[in-house]
Amino acid sequence: MIDKISIAASISELNEYFSEDYLHFGDVVNPPEKNDRDAGELWDILALRQGSSVLELGCGYGRITNRLAEKGAWVTGLDISPILLKKAETDAAERGVNVEYVLGDMRSLPWRDRFDAAFLWYTTFGYFDDADNERVLREAASSLRKGGRLLIDHANRFDFLSYKSPIYVVQRNDDLRIDIISNDVLNDRLNIERIFARDGRVRRTNLSFRQYGFSDFVRMLKTAGFETVEAYGQEGGPFTSDSSRLVVVAYK
Repeated sequence: MIDKISIAASISELNEYFSEDYLHFGDVVNPPEKNDRDAGELWDILALRQGSSVLELGCGYGRITNRLAEKGAWVTGLDISPILLKKAETDAAERGVNVEYVLGDMRSLPWRDRFDAAFLWYTTFGYFDDADNERVLREAASSLRKGGRLLIDHANRFDFLSYKSPIYVVQRNDDLRIDIISNDVLNDRLNIERIFARDGRVRRTNLSFRQYGFSDFVRMLKTAGFETVEAYGQEGGPFTSDSSRLVVVAYK
């Protein structure tokens, strides 16, 4: 039997993965026009408006958080990476928006009954073992006011299983980021070995995240205190087995 601790991410592994190298390729993987679309999609699905209080868990370098602030939301972003948070704060200052950025662990949140909405975007949910992943959902529920919404943007595991090539390459000038992807079907996890080749050096990192289906989310979210759970595909459309993403919205 595989030890669950060995397949779930630790804090040190997450910081190794979400490093300056990760940031270096950010605008290639997620160019500004895609970030604009993502922020607009979130705004619509969560039915946000000016003055809505919003929490992003795993906010990274603020590519979505700062755009929501520009639209008029009161936004808080939490992340485990000091490097990414520093970039988020710099970008917020350049855009002239006020965002509260907090260094912390999404499994232990300091807020209770504070936010109208919260979200985990771009497969930010599932880094830990099942117990800690469910703890994230309970903490998110506690941070929301009654009637609050939680959105989770997750990879569709059916779509991932259909990939023909396990290698994904990103290039920025002469620098390369190479992802070698494998599915652990016994533990329902997707594993990524990421290789950075830049500035004359090669660095390797690893990340694993749990792949959940919609019925898993319904069970976990209702246990965490949410009343209803909905599923969407890309851009708020219907979710099907061919959808590249599973967007889950839960209502407290």
